[in-house]
Amino acid sequence: KLIIAMEELKQCRLQQRNISATVDKLTLCLPVLEMYSKLREQMKSKRHYPALKTLEHLEHTYLPQVSHYRFCKIMVDNIPKLREEIKEVSMSDLKDFLESIRKHSDKIGETAMKQAQQQRNLDNIVSQHPRISGGKKSKKEACGSSELEVKNTSPMSEQDSGILDVEDEEEDEEVPGAQDLVDFSPVYRCLHIYSVLGARETFENYYRKQRRKQARLVLQPPSNMHETLDGYRKYFNQIVGFFVVEDHILHTTQGLVNRAYIDELWEMALSKTIAALRTHSSYCTDPSLVLDLKNLIVLFADTLQGYGFPVNQLFDMLLEIQDQYSETLLKKWSGVFRNILDSDNYSPIPVTNEEVYKKIVGQFPFQDAELEKQPFPKKFPFSEFVPKVYNQIKEFIYACLKFSEDLHLSSTEVDDPPPKSTNLLLTRTLSPPLQNVIKRKNLVQIIINTTHPPQSCKFLEEFITNTPPVLPETVHTTKLYPPPTFKDARHAAEEETPPNLNQKIDQFLQLPPPDWMAMEPGSKASPPLVDLIGFLRSTFAPPTHLPGDVDVHSTMSGKVAQTACMSACKHLSTSLMQLLLEAEVRQLTLGALQQFNLDVEECERKAQ
Repeated sequence: KLIIAMEELKQCRLQQRNISATVDKLTLCLPVLEMYSKLREQMKSKRHYPALKTLEHLEHTYLPQVSHYRFCKIMVDNIPKLREEIKEVSMSDLKDFLESIRKHSDKIGETAMKQAQQQRNLDNIVSQHPRISGGKKSKKEACGSSELEVKNTSPMSEQDSGILDVEDEEEDEEVPGAQDLVDFSPVYRCLHIYSVLGARETFENYYRKQRRKQARLVLQPPSNMHETLDGYRKYFNQIVGFFVVEDHILHTTQGLVNRAYIDELWEMALSKTIAALRTHSSYCTDPSLVLDLKNLIVLFADTLQGYGFPVNQLFDMLLEIQDQYSETLLKKWSGVFRNILDSDNYSPIPVTNEEVYKKIVGQFPFQDAELEKQPFPKKFPFSEFVPKVYNQIKEFIYACLKFSEDLHLSSTEVDDPPPKSTNLLLTRTLSPPLQNVIKRKNLVQIIINTTHPPQSCKFLEEFITNTPPVLPETVHTTKLYPPPTFKDARHAAEEETPPNLNQKIDQFLQLPPPDWMAMEPGSKASPPLVDLIGFLRSTFAPPTHLPGDVDVHSTMSGKVAQTACMSACKHLSTSLMQLLLEAEVRQLTLGALQQFNLDVEECERKAQ
């Protein structure tokens, strides 16, 4: 019985040891199985970085304790496959992120440029009202840094890659930061996973290669970009969006991209952008579009400059566009001047009251004490084209100065564009239509008109000096030189005067022709001749109300007037003789001869 009892005790003790051993082994195996189950769950829910940490913990902490079991060997053999799966899935997330960034870079750039525009508006307000500068902070200062803040930057983030949806903001509402549009967590997760797996260099090379490809696509302008301002705006938005993302990656990752890589991309972008702008801006013929393009380029440059990118070449290119802008202005004002000259009646401007007088004096800087003393109604010596041309010259100067706004150029970089362009306007644009109108209009009035504009150059110089954005150090260089345009036009009009007068004389003498069969003479000279003499007297009357430093004899008196008068008298004498001796005149009466004698005597009397 004792032996039997001892055998039973032995079996009981053996079972107890087996149970205890089994419990111990299960205690070691269950955490391994739980960790593996947790790993599969994390893989299933796409929590790749936590899965990688679990995998490392499983491999280095738990599996070595139970490595002699067959299921553990299966797990060990499966670990490389799991690592590769994590790499592939995280890379897939990165590809989705890169694709989203490519599609939405214009939205990111638009937001960044709106921020730059808001900052510039705020700076302008502060510069105009210095007192409020202490109470308000700029958007960048409020953020504490010019760098973009990261949304969900932790590698443990489980957010999917992509761009966050943001509704369009109203003009008066605060524009969201570009960082608010982008979830960068896929980049950080993938970078960290590849770093842990020892493949960081592979990841860096892949990322940079893909971004270079995207940069080339972004920098390729659409063929019709020059047609509208929106084409340029979308092009700039995409470029800004690309570099905003790269700048953020530079400052929030350790070595994924470096400064040399960013500088290389920017140099490529700068050269391609400038080449595209030179090509497409050359197609612009509308000065308003060129001016809008300049403002957009300045905003584009200011935005990228705020992220630390050098933009001096862009401002240098704007000087080239400024020359093109001046050319488009000259073409536009050529049509303006032509319309003014063609629509003028070339008669002195009549004024009936003080209000009209002041209005014209406000349009053109004319001062004459004698004219001011005269009672109303009275007349200005010049016709309407003088104040109209003067005002259009001011409009042209203002249009030129508009281009210089916000260019951030020093006095040594500005080639005195307004005076230079204005002199070109007067010599190259105004001269041809003015020379053309001389052949068709009142020559005497044109001669009088051309004596006034050169005297207004000093007023135009003051206008240039007092109109922003003229720099204080350039005031002494703001000089307009009276071009030869008006002088040449006056000389051309003077040369055209004798043949023009002769033609007028012929017209007066032929309407109506003399009545050679009249029985009785009239009591005075014939009406056509009286009208002709009146015309000649008004033509050779000394002009009044000329600028103080203009010699009266430089208009229609002096040598030119004397020559024209002698030519007119000689032509009138010859024409009268030809009337008398024409072959068609076969007979005439004594009354007709006496009337003819009255006409000749009237000519002699008026010529003295």
